[in-house]
Amino acid sequence: MKLQVPRSSLKRSIFHKKRKELLSSLPKIEAKAVARYIRISPRKARAIANTIRGKSVEEAFQILAFSPKKAARIMEKVLKSAVANAENNFGLSVENLYVSECYVNDGPRMKRIWPRGRGRADIIQKRMSHITIVVRDRSKEDEYRKALEELEKKISSEE
Repeated sequence: MKLQVPRSSLKRSIFHKKRKELLSSLPKIEAKAVARYIRISPRKARAIANTIRGKSVEEAFQILAFSPKKAARIMEKVLKSAVANAENNFGLSVENLYVSECYVNDGPRMKRIWPRGRGRADIIQKRMSHITIVVRDRSKEDEYRKALEELEKKISSEE
């Protein structure tokens, strides 16, 4: 017995392929850097992440340079990586970049034993974080929006 694919799903897959091709033709305006399994509590790292979100890259570097927190040193490295990705991979200029997204997710936890009185033991959780920073080019955002609108019109007209 031969398995037959319904026509509707075949059309759908062709549509998605075309859409994917068209989306890849859009100009690249953002770059991303991720640091995973960093040995810092996500709560402490989020405090620093919240201070640089939405700021220009230069301003974010200034904030991180003058912050005495351990998380600031780590964020600075991730931000440098994101800026380098933007420059080298997508040819974006550093002057126009800003931190569009900056978030910290929980990583795994290392569990350690803390001896207590009367032979008991408590568990200490040493937390890890996954830090993600996305930088965008302000000057190309309008161009990107226009291209996206044109693309949506093109896709809707094909349906």
